[in-house]
Amino acid sequence: MKAMLKKLKSLSIAQWIAIFIFVSMGISMIFITIEIFLAPVKQTAGQPKETLRSDYIFLLFECVLGVIILLLPTIISRRFKFEIPGLVYILFLVFLYASIYLGTVQKFYSTVPHWDKILHTFSGAMLGAIGFSFVNLLNNDEHVVMKMKPGFLSVFAFCFAVTLGAFWEIYEYTFDGLMNLNMQRYELSNGTPLVGRAALADTMGDIIVDVIGSLVFVLIGYWALKKGKPWMKNFEFKKRVPKEGVAK
Repeated sequence: MKAMLKKLKSLSIAQWIAIFIFVSMGISMIFITIEIFLAPVKQTAGQPKETLRSDYIFLLFECVLGVIILLLPTIISRRFKFEIPGLVYILFLVFLYASIYLGTVQKFYSTVPHWDKILHTFSGAMLGAIGFSFVNLLNNDEHVVMKMKPGFLSVFAFCFAVTLGAFWEIYEYTFDGLMNLNMQRYELSNGTPLVGRAALADTMGDIIVDVIGSLVFVLIGYWALKKGKPWMKNFEFKKRVPKEGVAK
């Protein structure tokens, strides 16, 4: 018991946030699984729009995906023996919670104005930070001969963030087609399909704010690296240092 309490006290803020998200996802998955068996398969003609079984199946898939993504940073950092900066990890956890749990499970995407655009802007900046961190890890590695300048670091971080933003749009497009969803907002809430530029507005808006979010962070990061600002060290990935008495 004392060992367990000691272990709990040693947990960082990021680890407590991760535990909170994991528990939230787990509880949601239980209730969603129950709703899958209770929800109707098709909409009833002449009745208000209902949440269908396919909607709950997608919610369950998102929660499972969220748990997998939640575990990925720990698995990758242990596999490749590097430490994830606490600030970067907290930003990642906040985005995961806001996008999957609040956005999808609690339906913030449909109830909170511009929630989708806020998250895309935030994700652009967060992915830019991760891009900086990964390249900086190589830059500080004694086995890598070539040292990359702040300009290259910035370009890579920007391209990294925008590319992952594009992959997210592919994900939305794919599941809209497979499960008849409306993540890309190609139709109104009453089912009326949009045409022309109106049908592209949500997707292009997401890409634009992805670019803006990543560009703002990359420009700040470039300026900080050029000036040698110490706060950029909060975004540096570091090699794991073996504990004393443990063979390398």
